[in-house]
Amino acid sequence: MQNSHKLSMMTMTALFAAIISVLAQLVIPLPLIPLTGQTFAIGLAGTILGSRHGLSATVLYVLMGCIGIPVFAQMTGGLGILFGPTGGFIIGFIPATWLIGYYLEKTSFTFVQACIANLIGMVVTLAFGMIWLKFSANLSWTAAFLSSVAPFIVAGIVKAILAAWIGIIIRNRLATANMLPHAASS
Repeated sequence: MQNSHKLSMMTMTALFAAIISVLAQLVIPLPLIPLTGQTFAIGLAGTILGSRHGLSATVLYVLMGCIGIPVFAQMTGGLGILFGPTGGFIIGFIPATWLIGYYLEKTSFTFVQACIANLIGMVVTLAFGMIWLKFSANLSWTAAFLSSVAPFIVAGIVKAILAAWIGIIIRNRLATANMLPHAASS
């Protein structure tokens, strides 16, 4: 039973790395930073898989992109993307996913708590992105905020709520099917 659970969670981790990769290709181009489905996928990973496995899926996704597999937005990959203007967002996905899962494990896997967790994750991702953009593009704090946070606040809130809603539904169904633990921690 324990080995079966481990295999199931390894499969889920790999599956979510693939889901993040696919949703990253949903792009609305904007100047400097595109609006993508990555943050929605990150929210799903943390909400459904929890801190440990959500983090593993996100790290796997980032590593795939770093070695050159075109999984980042607009079918890009490589260290150049990580060190470019969008690199801070990609790095920010890692603590954001962990925080989403951790918050839910410490509270409860409910829609309201998932909304709060995903909004926290959104703020973390945007903060990493803004700080990175400020220094990588040599912008003022105001310019960095206006380029990397302001245009994404409304879309980020919508994606956070959707990730919470869809994530809780999927998590509950997976738990009912004994594919995830029923308990709050995973």
